[in-house]
Amino acid sequence: MDEMRTDLDYAAISKLLKEQLGLKGSPVAIKLAGSEKQIPEGMEEATGQMRHCQMVSLARNEGKSFYATAEKHNCMGGAWALGLRELTPSLKSGEFYFALGKYESWAACRRTIQNVPHLPSGDTYATLYAPLESATFSPHVVLIIAEPRSMLKLAQGILYRMGGRIYSEMSGIQSVCSDATATVYMSGKPNISLGCDGSRKFSGIADGEMVMGLPGELLAEIADSIPIVVGAPGSKK
Repeated sequence: MDEMRTDLDYAAISKLLKEQLGLKGSPVAIKLAGSEKQIPEGMEEATGQMRHCQMVSLARNEGKSFYATAEKHNCMGGAWALGLRELTPSLKSGEFYFALGKYESWAACRRTIQNVPHLPSGDTYATLYAPLESATFSPHVVLIIAEPRSMLKLAQGILYRMGGRIYSEMSGIQSVCSDATATVYMSGKPNISLGCDGSRKFSGIADGEMVMGLPGELLAEIADSIPIVVGAPGSKK
């Protein structure tokens, strides 16, 4: 099984994050399973086709836990970014995003797609989702959707021990699948995204919310720092 060596109390961490950050909904645990064996026994498969961002919303807002193979993902860009499918010809050529009016030329679309962080196609057998408090697997990524003030406290919690800077990587497309999931999984670093038109349209991310992905390995350290920075004398009350 692809599990972390350290056992964490995900319910306690989720409770802390919800209370300290004032989250609407749960942090979402995500795992990119490389084989069927990495799916916990008894976990149910998604009942219909959806986008990755919609699956995240089900775990965040409705408390649902499930897994989804490639056949359950109906967003080709998201499935590609997560390592479930090959890149489609229309995405590779630039045609898809050009048709949506997002870029001046096909070339601009291709440059963007060529720089989208993604897992190698076929590396992922299924994506797993659960509210963090009820996760029965070690998440590769914990995704948080929240308002800017909450993201500020998350950023301060990330920098609390070592300081430095946070560098965000995004392109205004594929925010939940690539920016907040694939990028974080591959880099081992938190990443914040402004969201994208697709995730806001299909998964209910509000206009005043942003998206951040946290590596599962850093979750405990970041959670420990959140009450400190929230309660610091220099924090806005």
